[in-house]
Formats: sequence, structure tokens, C-alpha cells
Amino acid sequence: MAVELTEEQKKSPYYKYYEREIKEVPPKLMKRIMTEKFDDSEALLFVDKNKLFEDGYLPGEFGVFHLPSGGYEVANCTQMPGVTPEMFDWWFAWHGLDPMRYIIWNKDEHYYCKTRNPEIALNEKLTMKERYWHTTHDVKESMLKDASVVDLILNFLPPEEMGFDPEKLKAFQGTIVCTPGMVHFLRPTEHGSELRTRFWFEDPNVPFDEMAARALLAHNVKEYTHLAEILPELYAEFKNKFLFRES
Repeated sequence: MAVELTEEQKKSPYYKYYEREIKEVPPKLMKRIMTEKFDDSEALLFVDKNKLFEDGYLPGEFGVFHLPSGGYEVANCTQMPGVTPEMFDWWFAWHGLDPMRYIIWNKDEHYYCKTRNPEIALNEKLTMKERYWHTTHDVKESMLKDASVVDLILNFLPPEEMGFDPEKLKAFQGTIVCTPGMVHFLRPTEHGSELRTRFWFEDPNVPFDEMAARALLAHNVKEYTHLAEILPELYAEFKNKFLFRES
């Protein structure tokens, strides 16, 4: 069941995107996500994240992997035809200014998101990257449709502060969106972009089990598949419209 909207949200210029169909994860893929035993030796360790700059693909581009630390890595790869790195940076600068923007990303599982730093997101003197770097987003979402809602706090950082090689970043034609424990590594392709996502859960004080990791993978597949479909249109229509809404 889709997230319910207020009457004000139904009047939003984004409502037409809310009305769009959002595809469920295909049954065969969902079964694989929830039951397959992935090869743990293919996990990308956090300390090895600069391997993402290498050409081609790494062994574990998709799956849930047990880490030597006892935690988990979640990996996903999403094709995003028609999406550019500029669009992707814009999205992360833009969507935290109005909760409705987060809802249309995944209307089944996204309930709320707002930045604590609208003055940064609205600062036209900054690049799009700088308009989400060092910002904090408060998020409410579920990992699966009709599952329990969780509260998250996301702190976006420049890639250098996450340990990405500054020299490799200078030559990189894509973009990297990251928070502690999460990396969205977007690189250009012939038809748009390719998103390689990694999550690392290694804090023994944070309860996170294998089924939670698998649910996160399913959630990630669904939300980024849909974002790939709507982002080029959203960018064309709203790229210069950053107005902060208090809804």
C-alpha cells in the first residue's frame, strides 16, 4: 500500500510522479535476494573501496556478504539510462528540501525525508555536490512494503573524508554520494550511468542481521530502479526550482 498523502501534498507539483506505477522487484530476483547464499569471498571490504575506480566489475557487484568482522556488506548495481552524474548530484541536493520529493522516489516505502541544513541546499554559490556535502537528513522509511518504519539519520560527506583517493577523484568522470557506511558510486556509460551501491554494517553495537541486509538489498533495487525512470524528467522540470517547502 502506498504511503498516504496529506491534502496539501496532493496539490504538490510532484503529485503526478506519485501517481506513476512503481515496479515491484521481479519474483525471481526477489527469491534470489532473500534466499541465495552469496560467496562471502567476493565481498568488497570498506578499506578496499578505491577498487571501485578500476575498469570493469568487481567479483561481488550484487548480493549480501558476511564480512570477516562479523558484519555484512550489501552490494547492488543499477543501470540508469538517461541519467547523468550531474542529475544524480542534483537529486541529493534537491530532494531533502520537501518530504514529498522523497515519497515519489519510492511511494511504497519512503515516508519522510528532510534536510537539517536547507541553507546549504539553497546556496546557489555552491556546486551541486557542495549543496549536500556536510548536510544531515532525517529519514523515515521501511525496507519492504508494509513493513515497520525505521528512523534514520544520514550524514553526507565529501568522498575524500570517506577515504577515497583524491587523485583518483580528480580523474573520475562520475560522482560519489556517501555517508558513513554507505557509498553510491555512479559512473557514466554509453547510455547514461551505472550505479554501484555498497553498504557496510560492522558496528557490533548496532543490531543488524542477515534478513535485514537482504531486505535492504530488495529496497535498494526497488528505489533506484524507479529513480532511474523518473530522474531525467524531474531534472528537466525542476532543476532550477529549489524552493524549500515546510510540509
